[in-house]
Amino acid sequence: MAAHADPLLMTVEQFDDLPERQDVLEELHWGLLVALPRPKVRHVKLQMKLTQFLEPLAARRGYVVMELPFQAVSEYDLRAADVAFVSKARWDEANEGYLSGAPELVVEIPSRSNTNEHLREYAALCLANGSHEFWVVDKKTSSVTVTNQSGQSVVYSTGMEVPISVLGGSNVSVDQIVS
Repeated sequence: MAAHADPLLMTVEQFDDLPERQDVLEELHWGLLVALPRPKVRHVKLQMKLTQFLEPLAARRGYVVMELPFQAVSEYDLRAADVAFVSKARWDEANEGYLSGAPELVVEIPSRSNTNEHLREYAALCLANGSHEFWVVDKKTSSVTVTNQSGQSVVYSTGMEVPISVLGGSNVSVDQIVS
């Protein structure tokens, strides 16, 4: 019988010592280094649009940030949210390193590197470690899927309003987001 060796897990500290690559973005998923393709302009435009919609709703409550690096779990995981909302108190606590725990709202925009399984795993990770809501904004299907801390998901499509409980119950129109 052949011996099987488990891969060595990389820590965030080891990750920080790696040279920065220009060809891909890198994250640390459960101690494994993951290379992600750089986003296309369409992806960045949607990130900017979401940020512009959410910033006024977040005023005085916290900050809306693109590509926010965070450690949902300590030591072996480092990810970046496409768009995130972080409360003012948590933002003020984060001085060095990375945001500890997942942002209160994580918004993911699917790209070719995302599978449905990856998005479900990512949502579960974030919701178990500080997120109140996890959104998947899919321009191809003109929908926004919102998953809450209990694991329930609701799909909002064109003509519907997405309630944002983490921002005081404000709403945003799916049409405005995906048009």
